Amino acid sequence: MSQTFGKTSWKRFGVAMVPGIAATAAIGVALANNALAASFNVSGQRFKVTAEDLTGKNFAQFGSFDFETNGTPHAVAISAFDSATIKGMCQSVVSEPALLGLKLPKVTLRLEAGNSSDPAKQVSAKNLLIDLDQLEANAEFTDINIGQDASTLKTEATANWKNIQGSGKPSGLLGFSQSAPVAHLTDVKQTAWATSAGTFKLNGLDLKLYVGKDGDGKECY
Repeated sequence: MSQTFGKTSWKRFGVAMVPGIAATAAIGVALANNALAASFNVSGQRFKVTAEDLTGKNFAQFGSFDFETNGTPHAVAISAFDSATIKGMCQSVVSEPALLGLKLPKVTLRLEAGNSSDPAKQVSAKNLLIDLDQLEANAEFTDINIGQDASTLKTEATANWKNIQGSGKPSGLLGFSQSAPVAHLTDVKQTAWATSAGTFKLNGLDLKLYVGKDGDGKECY
C-alpha cells in the first residue's frame, strides 16, 4: 500500500485519481469480476449535482455497480465520506413522464441548499455515499493512499456500505480503492445514479419544479 504524506494536488495525481467509471484498469477488472451494487435499486435516471465547496473527512473511493429493478447494471465510482460539509449545493433532475401512453411535458426538479458562508448554515452529512459516473472538480487530498485494497478500508461510511448480497466492505479481484483522512473539493460538477447518507441536513432548502419550457436552463449545469 503506497502512502503519500502532505497535501496532494488533484492535477498532480490526475491520471491515477480520475473518479469516474473504470478509473484505472484495476477498477475495471474488479468491476467485471465482482459485481457490487448499492443496497437499493436505482431509478435508471441520472441526476446532476454541483457544489461550490465540499470538505469531507475519512474519504474513500472504490468501484461498484448500481442496478435497476429490471437488472440493468450501471458502473459507478462510489465516493464515501464519514462526514462532509457542503457549501452551495445544487441538485437537479429532468423527467419526461408518460401516462396511459400520453406524453406529458417534461418536469425539471431543482433543489438548492447551504448557500451561506457560515459553515453552521451549510449542508452537512454523515456516512455519505455518492454513486457517480462523472466528476469535474478542483480537489486536494491529505495523506492519500492510492491503490489500497478496498477490503481494508476502515472508514465508518464504508463499513456501513452493503452490496446487493448484503455483505459488508467492498472488494474485488484486485480490490482497488483510494482513501484520505481529508478531501477538499471546489467547483464540483458531477452526475450520479444514487446518493445515500446516515443523516443529511439541508440548511436553507429551496426546492422548485419547472414544467415544460419553464425548465429550460434550470438544471444545475
